[in-house]
Amino acid sequence: MRCFTVLGPSQTGKSTVVEKLGSLEGTPRKSSSPYGLNLTEFTFGNEAWCALDAPGPNEALAHAQHALLASDACILCVSSAPAEAVLAAPYLRIVEASGTPCILFVNRMDEPRGRLRDVIAALQDYANHTLLLRQIPIREGDRVIGSCDLISERAWRYREGQTSALIAIPDSTAEREHEARTELLEHLSEFDDWLLEELIEDREPSSDALYAISSRVLRENRIIPVLIGAAIHGNGITRLMKALRHEAPPVGVLRQRLAHTGIVDEGKLVAVSFHAYHRQNVGKTVLVRALGEGLRQGASLGGSSLGAVQNLANGRSNLAVLPAPGDVFATVKSDHLPIPSMLTSGAVVAPPEWTKPPTPMLERILIPGSERDENKLSETLAKLSGTDRGLEVLQEEGTGAQLVRAQGPVHLRDLCRTLSDVFHISVTDQTPSPIYRETITKPLEVHYRHRKQTGGAGQFADVKLSIHPNERGQGFTFGETIKGGAVPRNYIPAVEAGAREAMEKGPLGFEVIDVGVTLLDGQHHTVDSSEHAFRTASKMGVRQALSEGSTVLMQPVFRCEFHIPSVYSGSLVQIVSALNGQVLGFDRDETAKGWDIFRALVPGGALNDLARALRSATQGIGYFFKTFDHFEELYGKEADAIVRANEKPGTAH
Repeated sequence: MRCFTVLGPSQTGKSTVVEKLGSLEGTPRKSSSPYGLNLTEFTFGNEAWCALDAPGPNEALAHAQHALLASDACILCVSSAPAEAVLAAPYLRIVEASGTPCILFVNRMDEPRGRLRDVIAALQDYANHTLLLRQIPIREGDRVIGSCDLISERAWRYREGQTSALIAIPDSTAEREHEARTELLEHLSEFDDWLLEELIEDREPSSDALYAISSRVLRENRIIPVLIGAAIHGNGITRLMKALRHEAPPVGVLRQRLAHTGIVDEGKLVAVSFHAYHRQNVGKTVLVRALGEGLRQGASLGGSSLGAVQNLANGRSNLAVLPAPGDVFATVKSDHLPIPSMLTSGAVVAPPEWTKPPTPMLERILIPGSERDENKLSETLAKLSGTDRGLEVLQEEGTGAQLVRAQGPVHLRDLCRTLSDVFHISVTDQTPSPIYRETITKPLEVHYRHRKQTGGAGQFADVKLSIHPNERGQGFTFGETIKGGAVPRNYIPAVEAGAREAMEKGPLGFEVIDVGVTLLDGQHHTVDSSEHAFRTASKMGVRQALSEGSTVLMQPVFRCEFHIPSVYSGSLVQIVSALNGQVLGFDRDETAKGWDIFRALVPGGALNDLARALRSATQGIGYFFKTFDHFEELYGKEADAIVRANEKPGTAH
């Protein structure tokens, strides 16, 4: 079986392309995953094929990346509108990072939305590989009525519901065809000395030779050939499938490519796991592509026994048919197989770095609907994060509530639906509050005496303390200047412990940071003094001082690193400024053509608005990493509102 991924932005007709390809020679067999990955098995040219139709939203980019791990080649569907080329930037980025041979298919050419050369020029801004036209459109006015193949120099007129008709190259197309063919041959000659010599000697190379060179160049991932069509009418589909058949590499090349990452020995690599999901009453289903011989139920794979091997289309097990190299199959009761991974018989090997999805930007607390749901939620989220690498699961600091980081609102909605439909767990979500702190702005001294008389021994401790602001980031410090044994040495650790305890919650209701405490003097009683008494005196004394020390609210500030196409860099300045952030600058992304890395400091309270504004400004393409940088003072109405909100039950941080 040969396997390819079809990927690209939403609304580019990917699913229609797969449907038409699968129906060229018979009826395809389809299956789908709850995550939106659709699999279509079909036969073409007496060969078995499997098309992985990756979900289109940028929030599902991780599933497209993982599908490439199992693919011999891929088809990148793009819009025929030059202005929409930027939407393909994330997909060009992951295709090139993966090293997967790619055919670019400009779909919906029946819609007059711009010139093809402008589409290619706009896409080239995001591709390191040369995008090389293999076809040009034949037009009548604004309508595309056919295409001309630049290698065979044959022209075809589209016919609705039928195969295209061979026609002579129209006079109106001849000049453009000659120009585009010359450019094609010049680019191909960069990878073939024979062709270069033919062109220098002004000899016309044969079509068969050119097809052979094109096939080799695609298999070696030197260029990205460009084909055109309108899948909804079946236009260009047969030519696209023939290009896959004759030019896409076999499964052995994929095995070599993965082994060349240096992580695994080619001779030991027998399979890759690339997708998984949970089904009600079934459990975890893992999708695997065989790269070697010997896979069957009970065989050792990834260091443990392979569970039941199932047919993708009907979910049935067939022990008589063993997966051959290249076959894609489902397996249950193989929970030891992580997603994605490269598999030998005895070990699970981590996937290449390029399979890592973008950092999730949307943070939400999940609130279970009942106590029963609360008990199940943590374990269930752990399971789901194992099948969806775009999801991160944590616990909120302070409350211990379940905190998830999702790729965006659609991803979050799908997560909640899975929890409900598959695991019968009802949840609502809310935005987490930033983690605020407080500190003091002026030094002061306090004298506190703790005295308590009970029926037996009493409690007595007297302390004189100095409390002062520390430098930002210095944290809590403690010192003492006791002379003459006013406070015995064995009680001084208790004084420090009491001061630390007082820092856990200040007058504003938050943890106190960057404060120093010094024990200046004190008194003790030979009978009634104890560690407990001095700890209590220190805690109460520090609390009293904090209430008099001009406390100020401290907000967290994060260093954010944005990854965005260069065309959007200018809009980020306004976004960050509007959120009271500080722009630090930007550089070209050396790892991705046409992308910038933009850096800024942003208040923690603005991160949710930042993620929303970034999605809007970049059409869902941009993403950012965040790391805590420092705390800074926050004054005025905003600070007052935060303090008031924190006084409500269950909102302290």
